[in-house]
Amino acid sequence: MPTYDYVCDGCGHAFELFQSMTESPKTTCPKCRKRKLRRLIGAGAAIVFKGSGFYKTDYRSDSYKKGAAADSAGSSGGKEGGKEGGKKPDGKSSSGSGAGAKGGD
Repeated sequence: MPTYDYVCDGCGHAFELFQSMTESPKTTCPKCRKRKLRRLIGAGAAIVFKGSGFYKTDYRSDSYKKGAAADSAGSSGGKEGGKEGGKKPDGKSSSGSGAGAKGGD
């Protein structure tokens, strides 16, 4: 349901009203009770992206992305296995299912 802007031509009272699209426009001002209320034509609402699928960094400039990559590479401190999937030095994964832990099946 949309929000409509109203203004009273009698007293100048302006307000917003949340009402159904099929509902008829209001005509009586809630402040002065005169029947001089008129619904304004609005510009509409802006699109607001919310949710886990949109990130504010999705559409950054190339120069910003390069600077951010340089900052993150410098601040990581040389940590090993950051994107290796948790592998141990012997090449075995630390996130295994444990199938080989019991021995000869």
